[in-house]
Amino acid sequence: MNNQIASSKDTLHYAEFNYHLLRNALNKFSKNITQLSDDELKQVRRLASKSYDMENRVLNSSEAKSYIVSSAQLEHSIKDIRQRYDSDLEFHSDMQSNGLDEETLRTAIFRELTFDGVMQVIGSKSPDIGELDVRLFYEMHPDRFEVPEKRSVRHILITVNDDFIENTREASLQRVNEVIKKLNNRVNRFAQFAKQYSECPTAVDGGVLGDMERGNLYPDIDKELFSMPENSISPAVETEMGFHILCCDKISLSKKIPYNTVKSKIYDLLDQRQRRHCQKSWLANL
Repeated sequence: MNNQIASSKDTLHYAEFNYHLLRNALNKFSKNITQLSDDELKQVRRLASKSYDMENRVLNSSEAKSYIVSSAQLEHSIKDIRQRYDSDLEFHSDMQSNGLDEETLRTAIFRELTFDGVMQVIGSKSPDIGELDVRLFYEMHPDRFEVPEKRSVRHILITVNDDFIENTREASLQRVNEVIKKLNNRVNRFAQFAKQYSECPTAVDGGVLGDMERGNLYPDIDKELFSMPENSISPAVETEMGFHILCCDKISLSKKIPYNTVKSKIYDLLDQRQRRHCQKSWLANL
């Protein structure tokens, strides 16, 4: 009889651990356990060992013994999982392939809900965030609350392709310089010239690339664009695609987001950070 009880407990622990295997497999690789490669399974097993050990420690705490998971919570979670399947047959088949059945899944979900609930209770004991904390964070991290400079840009592209005589580097450079000469810095004609000469799909829209921040374009284009005055046309800029002519239509300077606009977001950020710190400290002392 005792052996049977031990065997039953071993089976339950095995299924509970399999739930952690499945959860980590889905989170890391978006795969079921049976779909994992040997190397992926090793990685998932290490993660599952950690999460299962942590769950056990939390569930053995005094806080867990006083936490109650309602039957409504449990049934809602089970229902949510079952609704991901087209049929009961598919649900049971998938559970079986991952070393689970409905009973052991229910136990695993109950443990997970208890773990999450206890961690929320522990997090709620963190110190309150005050107005001064929020204001200090805002003032000490100005780069996080700045709308970066943007430039509205169009371009004309003359490609380079040595397989064609008319698109060798020398020929393309000559053509792009001829377009620049014809443009003669007439910004109001740039869209028309882009439609006529550009070999980029943006030609149909007058060469519009849109509003660009630093670092979103080829480095050489980026450097040229952010040195141009508003309503100006660049000399030829060479990239691996070919030669570009840039037109800077508008400059939107960087600006700081007002404190009142981001105050609630900063509060949420600091509150979550404080909660995580409180949870980590509590876990470390288990």
